[in-house]
Amino acid sequence: MENNKTSVALGLFDGVHRGHRAVIETAVNDAAQRFLTPAVFTFDPATVGVKQGSTLEYIYTEEYKEVLIRKMGVDNVVSADFRDIKDMTGREFAENILIKKMNAGHVVCGRDFRFGKGAACGINELLALGNDMGFTVTVADDVICAGEKVSSTAIRALLKKGDAEKAAGLLLSPYAVYGEIVHGNHIGNTIGFPTANQNFAPGQLVPAYGVYRSAAMVCGNSYSALTDIGVKPTIQGERLPLSETHFYSGNADVYGQICTVFLEKFVRPEMKFDGIDSLKAQLQKDLAAAKAADTHRT
Repeated sequence: MENNKTSVALGLFDGVHRGHRAVIETAVNDAAQRFLTPAVFTFDPATVGVKQGSTLEYIYTEEYKEVLIRKMGVDNVVSADFRDIKDMTGREFAENILIKKMNAGHVVCGRDFRFGKGAACGINELLALGNDMGFTVTVADDVICAGEKVSSTAIRALLKKGDAEKAAGLLLSPYAVYGEIVHGNHIGNTIGFPTANQNFAPGQLVPAYGVYRSAAMVCGNSYSALTDIGVKPTIQGERLPLSETHFYSGNADVYGQICTVFLEKFVRPEMKFDGIDSLKAQLQKDLAAAKAADTHRT
């Protein structure tokens, strides 16, 4: 850790949405004003398990969170295993994490930030610990959009019902499937619809099953695309949910590459077809509709 004091944004930040960005941007701005180094202390969402009494379906993986946070001008990003932190008292968290690990001179969090074993501590305790230990605290205001507080809970609900457009407004960009392109069963190749397949991480939220108009970024190139989220019910056997993306604006050899697929608009729910020919016919309709939408947008 550098000798420089930091201005630290605290939070899970599992969606890096408008509300999360307000906390991080405040830390960055405060750092500039106070001659501190901007930093983020967060948790690997896959290690949290339960949040506010419910199983956490986190929006983005640790890897994509870090991509988004670094784009906001923060190079000092520390993502901890929540299991290593959860039994610390509030004071132990302040001493071991804020002071010793992060060298905090200033701390920024949202109004609902909780810390310490059993989430026993909140803003008042953080202010008191700051007075004791020599760091200041800023509480970032909630972000309100269309009369409602922007939250991961609201975004999860929108994604689960396929409202990709409204979710994008709260996230500040379309929801992204991020990760390595992996090999599938290559059925798409046999019907003229090759796909780039991506797995969801264990515990990660999976958007509503169905077909989405999408845009893909891979190897520095952008492609118009169709993405299917689901379990391929037409194909026999049980399987985990998968993201399958067909690039229709160009071909790319993408296996093993990191790809970001942005879900722009829900087209239709996942369907079970009588066979491969029926599936192909529907995909051709989906593709024609997507291309027509592209033409209309231009």
